[in-house]
Amino acid sequence: MNKAAVYILSSKPNGTLYIGVTSDLVKRVWQHKNDVIDGFTKEHSVHDLVYFELHEDMVSAITREKQMKAWQRQWKINLIEEANPQWRDLYSDLL
Repeated sequence: MNKAAVYILSSKPNGTLYIGVTSDLVKRVWQHKNDVIDGFTKEHSVHDLVYFELHEDMVSAITREKQMKAWQRQWKINLIEEANPQWRDLYSDLL
């Protein structure tokens, strides 16, 4: 899945959220899940992929990421729950 993507990770349903952007979603989520890189997701155990969207290019993905990061928390929760009401970890769907 080497396509630009914006993704949301969660520590648990309605837990801590992290929004990121990548050009390789499978690899990046694996890195988060395995705490390969020090930072927010490792410190706060934010490992479940609960939402993602694919984009044609990194410019549009980065624009969308910035937009989503500026949203109120409830808007992010609403977006997740529309697509993934059970807050299921979607990582295995990518494999």
